[in-house]
Amino acid sequence: MRNIFGFNNYKTILTLFMGIAFSICLANAKTDIRIKKRNAILKHIKAPTSPTDSIIITNLGAIGDSVTNCKPAFDKAFQLCTDKKGLKVVVPPGIYFIKGPLHLVSNLNIDLQKGARLKFSEVPTDYLPMVFTSWEGTFLYNYSPLIYGYKLKNISITGKGIIDGNASETFSKWKKFQTNAQTKSREMNYANVALEERKFGEGSFLRPQLMQLFECENILIEGVHITNSPFWCIHLLKAENATIRGISFNAKNINNDGIDPEYSKNILIEDVDFDNGDDNVAIKAGRDHEGRSTAIPSENIIIRNCRFKGLHAVVIGSEMSAGVRNVFVENCTSTYCKRGIYLKSNPDRGGYMSDIYINNLKFDEVEDVFYATSFYHGEGKGFVTDIHRVYVDGLICKKANHAGLVIQGFSDKKIHDIKFSNVMIESTPIGVSFNNVENIQLENVNIGGIVTEMPTFAH
Repeated sequence: MRNIFGFNNYKTILTLFMGIAFSICLANAKTDIRIKKRNAILKHIKAPTSPTDSIIITNLGAIGDSVTNCKPAFDKAFQLCTDKKGLKVVVPPGIYFIKGPLHLVSNLNIDLQKGARLKFSEVPTDYLPMVFTSWEGTFLYNYSPLIYGYKLKNISITGKGIIDGNASETFSKWKKFQTNAQTKSREMNYANVALEERKFGEGSFLRPQLMQLFECENILIEGVHITNSPFWCIHLLKAENATIRGISFNAKNINNDGIDPEYSKNILIEDVDFDNGDDNVAIKAGRDHEGRSTAIPSENIIIRNCRFKGLHAVVIGSEMSAGVRNVFVENCTSTYCKRGIYLKSNPDRGGYMSDIYINNLKFDEVEDVFYATSFYHGEGKGFVTDIHRVYVDGLICKKANHAGLVIQGFSDKKIHDIKFSNVMIESTPIGVSFNNVENIQLENVNIGGIVTEMPTFAH
């Protein structure tokens, strides 16, 4: 061997093997770091236990005939829950018409049994008076979300029943009328207008969320089916320690995001069947000036074993001015989404996206597999988002109708420190489109197929 290769070649081969071994060790170390971080977060996420006392909602006057107003019965149950410092409210099979919002209380479990449906009123004025809420990243007063909790602890909604927003004939048609109020809310955000002056409600056409848990802790939403929402389906606003598992969606109205954590931490989303008219999961953290001044990042969010279908699978942004970090998306599949992983911001936002871990995802068909942009809608100036430390490992897609991997940074703030490994995109017109990027790593990335044999070159 010495006569064939020579001493210097031995040194070269040894160096090569040492380099390979080092790379493997480094990759394993990074995997270990990811798993340790994820597991440390999971230790802080614990679902609330169900109260020992229970009551059947029909014993308080509710009738599941789809006509009788059952809101008074639920309000009685919530008062009993407060008095007893904890109560499980059992909703047996039937269609329960709710004429107005359900304002939850602490230490409450609503158990929707199989065959039970909460069907909310379609009359907008039933959701007045206004409550303190948030709309597209700006705090304001507006129609009450249909299910609303503010500054509560130990909230659970469980069972195999249905939550029906009944919004297709009223709220879902409002988007074309919302522009003036939407613009006004954003101007108030920019100008730091006092909260008590930000009053919208009737005449504004800003649709309420189906469910909003605002400054709530210890949350469980499990098993239920959600449909026909006025706007976003589940909005976790300044929430902490939330578990959403085993639920399903058939929510096709305009802007029917599935789950929107905003300014929230320690969130577990698992085993969810999405079928939404907008983003499946959209992680947010406030808009523009208000988001930057609030400065509460959305962090420690784990999304795993889910089945995506709708507009986009997992989105960060675009309202994320306080920052988003420590997001784990693992072992999920999708039949069809426009974009698989979508990181979107613009120079009005500021903030950051960092420590994003994408592992073992399989998409059948999308338009774009992975898309990160710093100039969503091409608007804004002065506050470019810092997007960095994104790790994609194990991403398979059969067909991307537009592009595979897209990153769009700014010349003066590049998107940086992104790694793609073990990526397979079988078919796409555009494989890679990277602009204004820095330190992008590709390892075992195949787009448009695999060349299995080394080509033979003529001499």
